[in-house]
Amino acid sequence: MYDAGIQQVTDSRVLAAMSHPLRRRMLDVLKVHGPSTVSAVAGLTAQSVANASHHFRVLHRSGLVEAAPELARDGRERWWRLVSTGWRWSSRDFATDPAGAAVAEAAESLNLDHHVRIVRTWLSGSVESRGDWAGSAFSMSNWLHLTPEELAQLSGELGAVLTRWSNRPSPGEDDERKPVFVFAYGQPGEP
Repeated sequence: MYDAGIQQVTDSRVLAAMSHPLRRRMLDVLKVHGPSTVSAVAGLTAQSVANASHHFRVLHRSGLVEAAPELARDGRERWWRLVSTGWRWSSRDFATDPAGAAVAEAAESLNLDHHVRIVRTWLSGSVESRGDWAGSAFSMSNWLHLTPEELAQLSGELGAVLTRWSNRPSPGEDDERKPVFVFAYGQPGEP
């Protein structure tokens, strides 16, 4: 394991809760912006506060977020934070339960849809709207010949690189850093 803060998901109910497209976006908001109020997350995801509150309760029951009452300025404010820095799951963990296997299959598809949506949103803008970031964004792929063990090793190495970059100190006020989405997939395939 390359990051002790990553939670291994083996409960199909938790996997279903985190795979819902809106809840996934809410988890991303907390990952990018840190602990937040229901109303702030609702605004960032274009949802009503009532809807966001409902989905936070689902995430809380699933052990994915926890209340952060110490951040509230008054009794009406409801703050939430992530319980883990991230999550991983393996379809293999759900293979013996047909319902769990169906959830894992759907979660994989929804996860890919989520990743592609983020990239497509970026690509839908004009080169001018991307500013200085247009020359920095990247896409890369390669065909490798690997064993299952080597693919697992590659996953660990890539994960360690991403963890190292995500654990860097927070930027200063003059820093031009902004959230950058990076993802990689590695699975057997044919051209």
